[in-house]
Amino acid sequence: MSLPNSLTILRIFFVPLLVVLLLTTQPYMDLWAVAVFLAAATTDLLDGYFARRRAQVSRLGILLDPIADKLLTSAAFISLVELHRVPAWIVVIIVGREFAVSGLRAIASSEGFIIEASDLGKTKMVLQVAAITALMLEPRFLWMKTPGWLLLALVVLSALVSAAHYFWKFWHKLDASVREPVRRRMVVMSGVEMEEERKEKDVAAH
Repeated sequence: MSLPNSLTILRIFFVPLLVVLLLTTQPYMDLWAVAVFLAAATTDLLDGYFARRRAQVSRLGILLDPIADKLLTSAAFISLVELHRVPAWIVVIIVGREFAVSGLRAIASSEGFIIEASDLGKTKMVLQVAAITALMLEPRFLWMKTPGWLLLALVVLSALVSAAHYFWKFWHKLDASVREPVRRRMVVMSGVEMEEERKEKDVAAH
């Protein structure tokens, strides 16, 4: 397995460890949770970097990377709901968006094309990492509460905007894939008609 895909799978394995650390009330576990979360988020940067640098961009990596991101951030947000640091309705919007986009990617893959991560989606991921980190540290550093909530509001906004963008890309590619076979059939039919017309002219000439 390539290094980028190995890093992506490692990020998935970080998820249960993060949940355990977040929900454990022992001293300093919150700091360990932040360390694990940031380490997992760092693998998101590294897998893309190594994939491009080593020319190891693969279909598996393109599909697996956003799944790993969604598992990591969704697990963190759901754990924060359990800790009463984030309202459940906000997490429903964020996680619901993740499921919707994942379903959209699955449908696109079955149709024979891939919806790659957009700049809006990447911005959303950065905002999520910052917001989750601030909210995890809030009990220890009370001054982080306001920045955490501001970042959370930006996460919700970027999640909705990026979801709309992904749906637009999906319908655009789906429409293009539907039109392409039609265009090819028209070209073939046009070629057949021209051949028949040429034959008729040859017959008439004789």
